[in-house]
Amino acid sequence: MHTIDLAYVGRGLHEELVAHIADQQDFYADEGVHVSLRDGCAWDDERLRRGATIGLGRALLSRLTDGIPWVALTVNTDRPLFWFLARPGLTSLAGLAGRRLAVHAPHTAPGCFTRIVLRGAGLDPDRDIKTIVRSPGDYGMDLRRLRAGEIDAALVGSTMAPEAVAAEHGWRVLAWIGDRFRIPTVGVAVDPTRTDPDDPAVQAVVRAHRRALRVIHEDPDTTVRHMRTFLGGHTEDEVRAHYETFIAPCFTTDGQADLGVGDAAITAVAAELGVPASVTAAEFYRTATATTGGG
Repeated sequence: MHTIDLAYVGRGLHEELVAHIADQQDFYADEGVHVSLRDGCAWDDERLRRGATIGLGRALLSRLTDGIPWVALTVNTDRPLFWFLARPGLTSLAGLAGRRLAVHAPHTAPGCFTRIVLRGAGLDPDRDIKTIVRSPGDYGMDLRRLRAGEIDAALVGSTMAPEAVAAEHGWRVLAWIGDRFRIPTVGVAVDPTRTDPDDPAVQAVVRAHRRALRVIHEDPDTTVRHMRTFLGGHTEDEVRAHYETFIAPCFTTDGQADLGVGDAAITAVAAELGVPASVTAAEFYRTATATTGGG
């Protein structure tokens, strides 16, 4: 049996759901690969590039800024699962002007995407908003600060169903990042200088993840059961509503990247980072070349 390290670089359904399903449904074993799922959230790029990574957004930023030649071999979604959650009184992103927003650092993938969305709403993220930069996690401290009135809004990820949280506390979801900025962000990527994309272990992982994507679309009950592992603070009805709104319609069926979406996203990300768009979507998202045979 082949072996490989596969690192996630964020937490929640956005990053982990497909790998979790592949693991729990024994798709890795079926494809003949032993996968060590690793927490790479705090890893530097040098350590991350030793194996495969789920975080395509971080891989793209690394390729644009550091020249590490990451390539993505399968894509789960191009609608990032991050939301602006706000206290009462705010009704739009434009209303964040002069307010306190908890958000990821600018050099991180979700932080970069957030800045692109804020600029699209007519806001300068460096001048118009009082940003409180924090590391990604389960966002529990953000909820405490919102309840205490210490912040006005927070950019939160998929460790929660934000609409259910907003309803519980009388808050508001101002916007969903994936509705305003599309970019293929999670899947499987490798650095070809360290790991051959055609390595049997890599291709087995790609096949397993594409089987997991089919489960998401063909077996809602199984998918919701797995989602409840991540959303333990929510009812089954809330989890199912989250699945029907943000998971089933937004995850790919076959792991393929939309290259038109990819090119537009790369241009926007490079502009936000202030670097040249030195790679095309076809060069970075090599999803059409993955093998389809069994392991």
